[in-house]
Amino acid sequence: MSEGLIPLEFDGFGIEFCKKDPYFVAFLRNILYLCNRNNKEMEQTVFELGLLEEARDFLKSLSKEIRGKIGYNIRRVQKGERDNELFKKLDGTEIWEFRTIYNKTYYRLFAFWDKDINTLVVATHGILKKTQKTPKSEIIKAEGIRKQYFENKNKKI
Repeated sequence: MSEGLIPLEFDGFGIEFCKKDPYFVAFLRNILYLCNRNNKEMEQTVFELGLLEEARDFLKSLSKEIRGKIGYNIRRVQKGERDNELFKKLDGTEIWEFRTIYNKTYYRLFAFWDKDINTLVVATHGILKKTQKTPKSEIIKAEGIRKQYFENKNKKI
């Protein structure tokens, strides 16, 4: 670290270095405090997201950029944005899909609601596809995972 610079740490945002001017440091800390407080207030979520193993594996298999875009879209929905282009209930089922388009490829993360303990959306698995139509076999797979999830959950109770 260069002489004359001090580390300014703030809540996991990393370390920024600034000149040893106590007024400037205090100013920056106040700005960062206000930004963090506003971010925490805005982070109220409508639901929590749980990822089953296959959904985690799907996301891990994607590039950082694609995972970032999917995560961004999920956070928008979690904060209450209602947009069928992001999160849509599939007709005639209890299955929902998180929808992301990136570089003309459609990414889908299938999920269902579990409202017994808080409000939880459980993601079952994901796919990538070139067309907008969701394969029926993937919907059936998600329904089977949902059924098994609740059967296992009820056995534990």
